[in-house]
Amino acid sequence: MKNASFLRLVCAAALLLTAAAARAETTVETPQIKAELTAEHGSVAPGDSLWVALTFTIKPGWHTYWRTPGDSGQPAHIDWVLPEGFTAGDLQFPPPERIAYEGDLMNYGYGGQVTMLTELKIASNVAPGTLPLQANATWLVCAEVCIPENGSFTLPVTIDTKPPRVNTPVSAAIEAARAQLPKPAPWPVSLTRNGKTLQLTAGPDANFDKATEAAFFPFAEKVIVNAAPQTSEIEKNTLRLDMTAAEAATGKVDGVLVIEDGDERVGYTINAVVSAAPPASAGGLLPVLIALGLAFLGGLVLNVMPCVLPVLVMKALSFMQRGTQDPGALRRDGLAYTAGVMVTFGALIGLLLVLRAAGDAVGWGFQLQSPIFVAALSYVMLTLGLNLSGVFNIGGTFGVGQELAARGGVTGSFFTGMLAVVVATPCTAPFMGTAIGFAVTQSPLEAVLIFEALALGLASPYLLLSFVPAAAKKLPRPGMWMDRVKQVLAFPLYGAAAWLMWVVAQQLNSTGLAAAFAALVLIGFVAWLYGLSQQSSGGGRGWALGSAAVALIAAVALITTLSSEPAVSGTQTASGPSEPYSAARLEALRAEGRPVFVNFTAAWCITCKVNERVALLKPEVEAHFKSQNVAYLKGDWTNRNPEISSALQAVGRDGVPLYLYYPPKAAAPAILPQVLTPSIVIDTISGR
Repeated sequence: MKNASFLRLVCAAALLLTAAAARAETTVETPQIKAELTAEHGSVAPGDSLWVALTFTIKPGWHTYWRTPGDSGQPAHIDWVLPEGFTAGDLQFPPPERIAYEGDLMNYGYGGQVTMLTELKIASNVAPGTLPLQANATWLVCAEVCIPENGSFTLPVTIDTKPPRVNTPVSAAIEAARAQLPKPAPWPVSLTRNGKTLQLTAGPDANFDKATEAAFFPFAEKVIVNAAPQTSEIEKNTLRLDMTAAEAATGKVDGVLVIEDGDERVGYTINAVVSAAPPASAGGLLPVLIALGLAFLGGLVLNVMPCVLPVLVMKALSFMQRGTQDPGALRRDGLAYTAGVMVTFGALIGLLLVLRAAGDAVGWGFQLQSPIFVAALSYVMLTLGLNLSGVFNIGGTFGVGQELAARGGVTGSFFTGMLAVVVATPCTAPFMGTAIGFAVTQSPLEAVLIFEALALGLASPYLLLSFVPAAAKKLPRPGMWMDRVKQVLAFPLYGAAAWLMWVVAQQLNSTGLAAAFAALVLIGFVAWLYGLSQQSSGGGRGWALGSAAVALIAAVALITTLSSEPAVSGTQTASGPSEPYSAARLEALRAEGRPVFVNFTAAWCITCKVNERVALLKPEVEAHFKSQNVAYLKGDWTNRNPEISSALQAVGRDGVPLYLYYPPKAAAPAILPQVLTPSIVIDTISGR
């Protein structure tokens, strides 16, 4: 028994000596710094992870560095020598401080005490036992002079299936350090460059009430002038931080935004694409007037774009029907149509501004990124076509009394104006891109004015004709021939309905598409039943209307299910030798020194499809791409894509089509027109 007791005593002493030796190897001290390596737990189970901390206690007046040191310095680094089955993640840094150094330099780092963390992952097949973790660390510590230092640490860790042995003070310290690591920003963040100023905007819907100071620390070098002051202001739960931009303040920027409230410092990781402020960001009346003029011209040209043609067909029929019999009614129709266009444009810009203020990445044509909206628009086109084909009547037939015709004409004209705006959004006419991109960066009042100028441009041809008697006199007189014309004009509407269902096919999976087609058939059935009710009386009329109501309810129920079907991702096939767009891929290609052509498109954008057919798919264009080694990226905006939205905004645009060409080593891309020809593309690439 005595021998056994003595043996236990010897073993205990040996364990204590071993622990002391291990503890000694976890600490390195220099005249400037004390470095200590610790683990959150003394043991860990196979398949789990273990957090390990490298803690620096720094002598007053000295400092060490963050992952990006600023104008000078070197971050800490660890080379791990780990047992088999162990893998180490990246060294993770807490939010840094700005440290002025020798007047014109600004460093990012730490004084006092700082803890940097690494997560170690242990494979599930690691056998139980005590294993050594070896870390060879280097760091730089500076005051008036800088001293590179290093240390080797050995940390024993026990692999055990039992619950971990917890060293309470160390575990609590590492848990607290982990809580201080920067976390993803919970609110929208944007970066805008205006000349030498780079402005970071965080919010809205962020609680900055207690914030006293803010600073941004980019991961990359030369994004901002580090030594320049950073000034912040908070208004309506939105933080704006102004910095001085450096040469690399373009494209995608990552970093940490640090908010101070006096008691604590909280870091938020951000990832944003720098957008260029429009030329008119300095304010003034002239740029707004220019934007108004461009918007009006864009709306005017929109009348000849393929999106609006089916609606113009309906207006042409209405115009011929009016003739010269009632000039007053014709003028009222023109005003009603214009009102419908302008009210709908106002509603669209209002909704767009509200969604953007809430942090949603939306732009021109955003409603067409919803399969429910596209399907509903297809059903409207089908219904209007069936009306023109005579399946049912709206507002009576030719020959009805003038009072009813006038009242129906005004209502119909207002609705037609609304429909013209809705179907116009798949198209972007020349002049529109610049005007819309400018509008959404201005005050709400200026944005509404610019969009209403676009609306007036769209409505102006019909409005002008309705007030010019000479034009009305040249119209053919109404007659039976108009029934034939009306039936012929139904087919462009059927074509529009078919095209919109093709767009839905790009947005939904097969189950959702089947529901959309089923609803399309039910809408046709409803129209036929409604037409049957107009030809019936008594019980037959009631039966037809009741059946139509049931079918309509079933169709609406099917439409509402479309939102639950997962959207198809990347359904757009590339035209020619292209690859999908991403900001990372663009940066990689530019880093290789290759010229890059970027095509931002969408399945619902008719202008995009026309441009691809008449220009980008032409053999001479594809051959020129190949001969010049041009990389072709295609960004599909059919469904919502915040990365593409940010890329559009970065060049002052808010919708597709958008074509960008990046020459090798160019600081900014060339923006091509919204209507392409082969010569435009070839000349742009050739620098002519």
